[in-house]
Amino acid sequence: MKKTAEEFAKEQKAISISEFFEKNKHLLGFDNPTKSLLMAVKEAVDNSLDACQEAGILPDIVVKIKNVKEDIYEVMVEDNGPGIVKEQLARVFGKLLYGSKFHRLFQSRGQQGIGISSVTLYSQLTTGEPTKVWSKIESQKKTHYIELHLNTVTNEPDIMKQEDLEKGVLGEHGVKVVMTLHGRYRKTVEDYLKQTSISNPFAKILYTAPDGTKITYPRSVNELPKPPKIMKPHPYGVEFGTLQRMLQKTASRTILSFFTNEFSSVGTQSAKEICKIAKVQADAKPSDLDRASIEKIIKAMQAVKIQRPPLDCLSPIGASEMERSLKKEYPNAEFVTAITREPSVYRGFPFLIEVGIVYGLQGETSQKGGKKNKEEDEDERNGEAIELVRFANRVPLLYQQSACALTEAVKQVDWRRYNMDQKSGSLPSGPMKLIVHICSVWVPFVSESKEAVANYPEIIKETKLAIQDAGRKLSSFLSGKHRAGEQKRRMQIFDRYAPEIAGALSTLTKSDKKVIEKKLKELIASRIHIKEEPENVEAVEAAGKENKNIKNKTEEEED
Repeated sequence: MKKTAEEFAKEQKAISISEFFEKNKHLLGFDNPTKSLLMAVKEAVDNSLDACQEAGILPDIVVKIKNVKEDIYEVMVEDNGPGIVKEQLARVFGKLLYGSKFHRLFQSRGQQGIGISSVTLYSQLTTGEPTKVWSKIESQKKTHYIELHLNTVTNEPDIMKQEDLEKGVLGEHGVKVVMTLHGRYRKTVEDYLKQTSISNPFAKILYTAPDGTKITYPRSVNELPKPPKIMKPHPYGVEFGTLQRMLQKTASRTILSFFTNEFSSVGTQSAKEICKIAKVQADAKPSDLDRASIEKIIKAMQAVKIQRPPLDCLSPIGASEMERSLKKEYPNAEFVTAITREPSVYRGFPFLIEVGIVYGLQGETSQKGGKKNKEEDEDERNGEAIELVRFANRVPLLYQQSACALTEAVKQVDWRRYNMDQKSGSLPSGPMKLIVHICSVWVPFVSESKEAVANYPEIIKETKLAIQDAGRKLSSFLSGKHRAGEQKRRMQIFDRYAPEIAGALSTLTKSDKKVIEKKLKELIASRIHIKEEPENVEAVEAAGKENKNIKNKTEEEED
């Protein structure tokens, strides 16, 4: 039976963004129970860190996961941030694409306004339980409390209950959220919190696992990093549709003032040159430009040589802060280093790459299970791929590693130059953790779940250069370690044959074998000690004198 156009028309209707993600929740990262529980913790903690950092408050964050019944968990996250005003509270937690980050170029953990409201959506889909939120702002004595669902038809919050509480559930200010959802608990939650502590060394996180285990991730830095700055778009990163919208909305009266007011790095001279190449009058009204003129302007903006965007808008972790944080989390590591590259640019957006290396984790539990001593642990890990830890704007990226530009850059580096084993086109192997962090005003994620960085050539190139900088430091350490090991092995050979040498010398010199053997053992021990601690000048000199004395005594005995 054929359908008419009129019948097709009756079936067509608009859907809200909430309805779309209700049926496609995997696009937001809720594609399996384990990952879903992690996403709930991640989105809430990221929001807390952003709020505290922007308000200039050292974050104190409490995370608690409670197993309500089989595969049903209650996630609680509390912070000491500035709080959320009563009028905005419901929309922040119950409306997708609602927030302050999408319409500004600013380095932050979230970018789209989807994160925490998507957890509300997933929670009500899997358990039907409302999301519970407490908010206290410093200027008010009462704590505002709400229970809400997300109306998927209207993409608006449905408030089930709200009241002002006299007694303080929170401190002077902050937000507390409780969400009940379907999930499965795994160690990935602890991995995420540990990595978050590394990339946010100024934060203190208290965590209670479902079994009651309590873990504290303390601060290693007692001051907030330099705050990032909001930047204007750069002409090299603007497309036709974006420029058309900007021209219609601008308050500038002329196209010349439009360029100088609305874009970064564009001065009067550059603006005039763009107008000249595009053959557009500098005093023309922006909203009067037609499609053909806009196309000419787009081409002109790409043709004119314009300074790169300001690079002081970024706020990296910092090499010294990252190194200190890594040493705090991995105190038994043999070698730790970190570097921060100078900022660079892709598509008009500034970005910066940082790399940290942790080598030789003694006593850690191997992936195959069980505690290992130093030699066993290193031998076993030498055959395993390194652990790659990725961050974007201080947020750990735990999934889609193979689809990420940061991973691709690691694979493209020739690690054999830095004394590491590597098969072609793969990660190197060895007892090492490699930390790679990208920070930018706009990180190009491959999906809404923000788990992998898109493969831009500029990003891959800068990441490789940063890894090579850190790799050279690792190579120096491994070369020194190798030389020391070779020397120690040679000394052990001497030690093994010391009794036979002592016997031969005793026969030749007719001296006491035990005295000669003792002197030989002392000589070998002093040589090993010198090689292991070359910076100890006094020990070197003392050992040298002792060696000379032994030699003189042996010569006297031979005479």
